[in-house]
Amino acid sequence: MSARGGRQPRSRAGSAAVRIVTPDRPGRRKVRPGDPMRPFLQRLRPTLHISHRGGAHLAPENTLVAFGAAVERWRTDMLELDVHVSHDGALVVSHDPTVQRCTDGEGRIADLRWAELERLDAGYHFSADGGRTHPFRARGVKLPLFREVLRSFPDVPLNVEVKAEAPGVEAEIAGLLRREHAVDRVCLGSELDDLAGQLVEALPDACHFYPRDALTALVLAVKSGGKLPDDSRYQVLDMPLDYGDVRLVDRQLLDAVQRLGRWVNVWTIDDAPTMHALVALGVGGIMTDRPDLLRSVLS
Repeated sequence: MSARGGRQPRSRAGSAAVRIVTPDRPGRRKVRPGDPMRPFLQRLRPTLHISHRGGAHLAPENTLVAFGAAVERWRTDMLELDVHVSHDGALVVSHDPTVQRCTDGEGRIADLRWAELERLDAGYHFSADGGRTHPFRARGVKLPLFREVLRSFPDVPLNVEVKAEAPGVEAEIAGLLRREHAVDRVCLGSELDDLAGQLVEALPDACHFYPRDALTALVLAVKSGGKLPDDSRYQVLDMPLDYGDVRLVDRQLLDAVQRLGRWVNVWTIDDAPTMHALVALGVGGIMTDRPDLLRSVLS
């Protein structure tokens, strides 16, 4: 079972991008040890429209083009994205550790300098018709820096998975979020439990989603009827609907984690019947590569 992350919006009629009014500055609500109600969570209203990588079936994933369409056209409540670290320490938005699937380049992000990465065509391989056409090729679509995303969408909550295991990445992430006054509009974490724990230590006031092993322990306890581990470091469960043939997200799980004060986002859902079912069930958010379809369901 792997983890993912969710984010905070405000609900609106017909929905739209969420406006956050809780800046990261002196005077904001202090987080007490063991308190699950991070500022990020205080205005969450289900069901959240969460654009996975910006909507990877509609535009080049994890790019400003995809994020912009999700916010402006599909009125997303939250953007989901991933972060790696370049050879010279740049925080780069990308799901894969390598660049060849999504760009015209080759190599590992960790082995390339930002000056090399920023020249790549991040729209090169995108195709919505099985490779017959490539509408974003040679259109100036680039890999963005994490800082660019924060500044380009200053009012939009973000769900951020830190993929990189580079030494000190947690301090770099924490420093950037504090400088950009973005701590209260980001839920972050990692699939890796050690890195997730380091992120909590670096940003104890932020919202954090469960990493793989902690998430597995909680879900197994729910399904077996055992004592629920109440790990106060994590507030959001980003998780798949099923694991093999086993349905994970159901009324039993939602009731159990609600008693712990936790929030549940389900990934990655791209069909309307399942979206409707999850809305009826009352999940916190739905992550999708089809923000157009989810918008029609929620509308």
